[in-house]
Amino acid sequence: MTLPRIFFAGAFACLGIYLFASAPEPLPDGVVEVAGCRHPVNAVFDGVNVINEVARTIYTKRIVGGGKAAGLKFGEDWQEPGVEQGPLPALFLRATAAHMETLPPRLGLYLGSDAPINKSNLFGAAQMSVFKQIKTSREAVYSEDPQSGFVAMYPDVAGVAPCVTCHNEHPDSPKKDWKLNDVMGATTWTYPTSEVTADEFLGVVDAMYASVAHTYETYLSKTAGFEAPVKIGAEWPREGARVLPELDVFLDEVKTQASPAVLQALTRDRRHPDGRSSQDVLAVQADGGQAPCGF
Repeated sequence: MTLPRIFFAGAFACLGIYLFASAPEPLPDGVVEVAGCRHPVNAVFDGVNVINEVARTIYTKRIVGGGKAAGLKFGEDWQEPGVEQGPLPALFLRATAAHMETLPPRLGLYLGSDAPINKSNLFGAAQMSVFKQIKTSREAVYSEDPQSGFVAMYPDVAGVAPCVTCHNEHPDSPKKDWKLNDVMGATTWTYPTSEVTADEFLGVVDAMYASVAHTYETYLSKTAGFEAPVKIGAEWPREGARVLPELDVFLDEVKTQASPAVLQALTRDRRHPDGRSSQDVLAVQADGGQAPCGF
């Protein structure tokens, strides 16, 4: 899939929100970006984490929840030949992460928990220590690791009913009393450098959307072999409607919901090549000077 890039005002690269189904609100007058501006990796993490959360929520609520009402099934063995199932939400993320590993941005993605259904998702000792902090604060934790580079861990909150029901009813689940809004686990991201260029930032966002699209498209391809037909088109599954939205419909919904937060991540805390921060540049602008980096 080719995801076009739209660049504004000539040098305006970082805010080319080329990925969204519906365009974000117009940018303020004079907001442009010069070549060489740097972006903190934490902003990258925040951007792709929003895409992940939105994609999983839509998939969990509208595809899994609506699909079950329509008679579709979801399970661990969904990729096995002859198995008429789709991926569970955690496996949707795992497949997305696996595809991400084949792409060049070097972005790592891992979903873990202290009470996972699949034991391979059990946190190690170091991760468990950070996760305990996250369960209390419900806020992201950013750190640096000698092996992984820069790391961000975000709480994975049970935001939709199908997620809670699935975990409580699964025979391999070590915990059977999950409730809505519980912190069920954490999503961990890794990247090797502390800052990225605008082009690198866009490349990471590109890769995240492409990986989500690849996973969903794999599921759609799987349904083509189901004994009972599944209609692929513009509709979402629901009781009495054994249908699934086509790839563009699904991805457009993800982009529409994620775009405001991704835009915010793209525009914050940029650093000019001479080392000035956003606060420094804003001070220059307040004194009547030109504000590079689009601040």
